[in-house]
Amino acid sequence: MKERTHNTQLFDRDYWNAQLPVLSSEYQGASPYPHIVLENFLDPQVLDACVQEFDKLNEEDGWINYVHYNENKAGLNKLDLLPPSIRRTINELNSPEFLEFLSTLTGIKGLMKDDLLEGGGIHQSKRGGYLNIHADFTVHPHHRHWQRRVNVLVYLNKDWEEEWGGKLELWDKQMQACERKVLPVFNRCVIFNTDADSYHGHPEPTACPEDRHRRSIALYYYTEEAQPFRRATHYVTRPGEERKKLMVKLDNTLVAIYTEIKGMLGSNDKIVSKVLRFFSRKKQRK
Repeated sequence: MKERTHNTQLFDRDYWNAQLPVLSSEYQGASPYPHIVLENFLDPQVLDACVQEFDKLNEEDGWINYVHYNENKAGLNKLDLLPPSIRRTINELNSPEFLEFLSTLTGIKGLMKDDLLEGGGIHQSKRGGYLNIHADFTVHPHHRHWQRRVNVLVYLNKDWEEEWGGKLELWDKQMQACERKVLPVFNRCVIFNTDADSYHGHPEPTACPEDRHRRSIALYYYTEEAQPFRRATHYVTRPGEERKKLMVKLDNTLVAIYTEIKGMLGSNDKIVSKVLRFFSRKKQRK
């Protein structure tokens, strides 16, 4: 690879663009589906500032608690509520220059950003947080012809220990084997296609100390299609999790209903996440 030189850009375009012939081949030929893991992805000083801003956010700052059977995490996706360094980072990763890099890397033309940050923005989970294996929702709830195509995750976890877990798992299309596990360490970026069978998640509850969190910036990209394939987030079980199948199926039904209502009425994530949490608890007690 070309030697990295000091650059004040948040995203070092010259450096990363020079790697594209190699990176795009690696990405598009990866298994179990197109993806890549990139180290030292952005300016670490800016990401340091993002970490400090994360530390100052509290539960009154607009967080959505995604707590139901298949996940336990929090998210904040209102751009105007995000602190300046985090907002700057998101704007950079939604810039025309980055979209061009992403299109060349993935081989997907016409990628579009999402100013609403639907389902994305910033995420964090406390000790015990998890996200069961799933394939993402396929169409933007508020743009019926926007097919979801690519995820970009940038991790913000300094000094994250292996034994704390929280690894992103990438599973094969038949859900028979996990083909890659990625520790969510600081300034590591994971980019992957979001197809109907791009199964991923971090299903093992984190074992970090009580004062630490698993944190990331999550951005999703779309193409406009005349007849997109439409499906809500679809959770699945891993081999050996037969006892979970019924609960996962019931939760999938709730998520699908919510997604449909949201598309029609523009329902608020914060309200519906409370509904999902209520019904999940009710079903678990039965």
